[in-house]
Amino acid sequence: MAQHPNRQVVLRRRPTGLLQPGDTELASHPAPQPVDGEALVRTTYVGVDAAVRTWLDDRPGYLPPVQPGEVVRAAGVGEVVESRCAAYQVGDVVATLCGFQEYVLIRDDLFTTPVPRGADQLSMISVYCGTGATAYFGMMDIGKPQPGQTVVVSAAAGATGSLAGQIAKVAGARVIGIAGGPPKCRAVIEDFGFDGCIDYRAGELGNALKQHCPRGVDVYFDNVGGPILDAVLGRLAPHARVVLCGVISSYLSGHHPGPANYVNLLSKTALMQGFNTLDKWDRFDEAFAALKRWEQQGQLVHREHVFSGIESCVDALNGMLTGANIGKAVVKIAEPTPSPQPTAASRGAALGGCPSSGDT
Repeated sequence: MAQHPNRQVVLRRRPTGLLQPGDTELASHPAPQPVDGEALVRTTYVGVDAAVRTWLDDRPGYLPPVQPGEVVRAAGVGEVVESRCAAYQVGDVVATLCGFQEYVLIRDDLFTTPVPRGADQLSMISVYCGTGATAYFGMMDIGKPQPGQTVVVSAAAGATGSLAGQIAKVAGARVIGIAGGPPKCRAVIEDFGFDGCIDYRAGELGNALKQHCPRGVDVYFDNVGGPILDAVLGRLAPHARVVLCGVISSYLSGHHPGPANYVNLLSKTALMQGFNTLDKWDRFDEAFAALKRWEQQGQLVHREHVFSGIESCVDALNGMLTGANIGKAVVKIAEPTPSPQPTAASRGAALGGCPSSGDT
């Protein structure tokens, strides 16, 4: 078959802070041809998460760093256009680590999962990808919100934070968000249904936490670290649970200051724990079945900030890191192919290839 032109965002040098001209290059090469056991996917949507920025630094993590000369790694959704793999047929929709590129080769492995034909691909990348799994496992396994308890979520207008807060609401908790600026705070309350929202840019975060959480914070879902984490640690209730999801406040600097108020974990006999969604691979069906049920019942809503075209990937990443988005930051790479609505549920669109690390 004729080769497709494949535009890619390639890392050229390690960025310092936000990505600058010269850190990446928009290159064009013929798309690779699948060999036995492979399929070629046309990317339709790519998600822009904080994890994308961490993979560009030369430091170890749960996935190896992107090397200069490689395509910038990111999770997305796409459609199979050629296949030499028994697991995929032409026209199948899959979620995978496609990266910032128009075409990608996939295999039948941990990093690629079929999703229902006819499913809304934008919803898949916004909820039924690593974003939803991160919110679900972090809140349910570590946060364990109970009816009547007070839950605080930072970066509450972002993709993971907005879902995590809504999951706590489903559990019967009272949920307070922390976000930056009046438009985001309005969205947190009006769109995502939180009980209140603190604008951290307004100052006096400690006083605002005291006002919104008079009995203390039972669960804190942290996406940002830094001074906000420190302030919430100073307001913990006895036996509180602190969920460490991300540290977006210091991803750009690479310097992660420790919180002075960590001693409250001792005095309040509280728990603070990090996690990785890939450790929960065997429970992804559980997570996405719950998310689907809550969405169908109107208890879970989502928003997207959609950028257009492969050329906008770097701007989308910088925008997400500086708080330009409400909900999931997504780049639309190509128009999805219209297809009939699915008649039966697939295995949940469970996606191992979409790890997520906090949001803004």
